[in-house]
Amino acid sequence: MVNGRNVERRTILKAAGATAATLGLAATTGCGGDGGTSADGTVTIRYAWWGAEDRAERINKTIALFEKKYPKIKVKTDFQPYLDFWKKFNTQASGGNPPDVFQNAVGFLRKYDAKNVLLDLSEQAKAGNLRMDGFRAGLEKFGEIDGKLLGVPVGSNSMALVIDKPVYTRAGVKPEMGWTWDDFDAAMKKIRDKTGRAGDSGMYGVMYLYDLYLRQNGKAFFTEDGLGFTEADLTDWWTKAKKGVEDGRYADAKKVAQIKPKSAVTAELAGGEFTWDNFTVRYTAEGKSEYALAPIPTTDGKKTGQYLGSLMLSASKRTQHPKEVAQFIDFMVHEPEVAKIMGYDRGVPATQAQYDAYKPTDEVNKAIAAYEESLVEAGVLEPITPHPNGADICESAFLRIAEELALGKRSVDEAVKQFFTESKTALGS
Repeated sequence: MVNGRNVERRTILKAAGATAATLGLAATTGCGGDGGTSADGTVTIRYAWWGAEDRAERINKTIALFEKKYPKIKVKTDFQPYLDFWKKFNTQASGGNPPDVFQNAVGFLRKYDAKNVLLDLSEQAKAGNLRMDGFRAGLEKFGEIDGKLLGVPVGSNSMALVIDKPVYTRAGVKPEMGWTWDDFDAAMKKIRDKTGRAGDSGMYGVMYLYDLYLRQNGKAFFTEDGLGFTEADLTDWWTKAKKGVEDGRYADAKKVAQIKPKSAVTAELAGGEFTWDNFTVRYTAEGKSEYALAPIPTTDGKKTGQYLGSLMLSASKRTQHPKEVAQFIDFMVHEPEVAKIMGYDRGVPATQAQYDAYKPTDEVNKAIAAYEESLVEAGVLEPITPHPNGADICESAFLRIAEELALGKRSVDEAVKQFFTESKTALGS
């Protein structure tokens, strides 16, 4: 599960290093032509994902392990930065030639199921080629849509508040599980008044945070076939965000835009920001301070609305090798040695076997694991919100329009109307 703003930052940060590697790798092992069977019975499958050079290096090591265990299955690979990946995938899917297996996210499941692209892996699970037991915290249900198994989780993450610890300490703010949005607002004022820094980087476009806020109040961003909130709801959310900038609780959006792709937190414009917990590693690499994960504020002091999100692996309905694809996915999500290589690159490992196999030694990844364990222990995790066909378009629109609002290019009312107009078209409602 990925938030657009943070995906964009993470992608840009790695894009320069990824470009040359992407071109070189794609030229030699790119997704082209049909996977087939050679004269000696060796099968070739195509595997594509988004990411950059560091992820590619890790994945190629896991593929070498897989091919050693399954010498009759060869894997051709391709990777791209996030946005380029989906552009290429759309072209391949439209041409009837998608990769056999590929990295996926929940916002795309119904979209590509409706386009008849995704293989229902249920039959492979029944045949014993894909194990769907041993997953953490109910993640085995994450890729099930309308009774079909369309994706298998490889890692988990959840929304969190990343904070600059020294800034919070100087302000005398101690975020704890169960704190409320009123507590959060008071904390932002303390940080502003005592440190001279905005409390937060701004919440205009953090769609998945807004989803949690809606879930805390008995609603949700998406239902199975549309949006789960009203224009009045979004007007209230964006009005509060705008006022937060005006009174200095949230960072000036123009300054935040100027320092991209650097985070407002590491650029010392804000004391914290909401993002996915497994993105925490970027702050340590990017900034000079000490950073930590804090809990999501609540409406009632109890319900956070949180769930474990996940990247997943999906298969093409057109693959000629469903058994081999299922064996590949099974290996990638269950094999302990894979976890030792991948670490938390795609989130905390989804299966207990892989989770137990990789014990982080650095403080950042230890904090990510501790944060997710705290969510399980607190009993706040709920099932994920359904994502309808067109959810990815809605997410892109939310990010873009929210940024236009933050930069003063639209009023709140104009932004809300534009978002609902575009979403109704995307969702066919």
